[in-house]
Amino acid sequence: MDRGTVGSAQSGRLLVEVRKQGASAVVTPAGELDHHTADLLREPLEACLGEGFHRLVVDCSRLEFCDSTGLNVLLGARLKAEAAGGGVHLAGMLPVVARVFEITGADAVFTVHDTLEAALADETG
Repeated sequence: MDRGTVGSAQSGRLLVEVRKQGASAVVTPAGELDHHTADLLREPLEACLGEGFHRLVVDCSRLEFCDSTGLNVLLGARLKAEAAGGGVHLAGMLPVVARVFEITGADAVFTVHDTLEAALADETG
């Protein structure tokens, strides 16, 4: 992954793009987030935190599937971001992905936005 302003990582079933917008790092996973692809999301999230971005916006609009491993990657990033005074905002979840968060109760611990634009406009978190 290019560690500059715009980057991406790919392994067949998951592509992750990263861009910086203001105080936020916008991370966009596209495809399937599962046991086999989780590190492709974990690494850019940790890199953003390491670069001092403590407000992570995950644009889920292109995420087609998320299992418990993917959910744990997001929960881990949330803990690290909150420990640094920030947070993880989820935006634009497709119904199939939103259902995983509803079933597990994880939707209650994340700030969830209908759109990426709404997540970026909400600078309070």
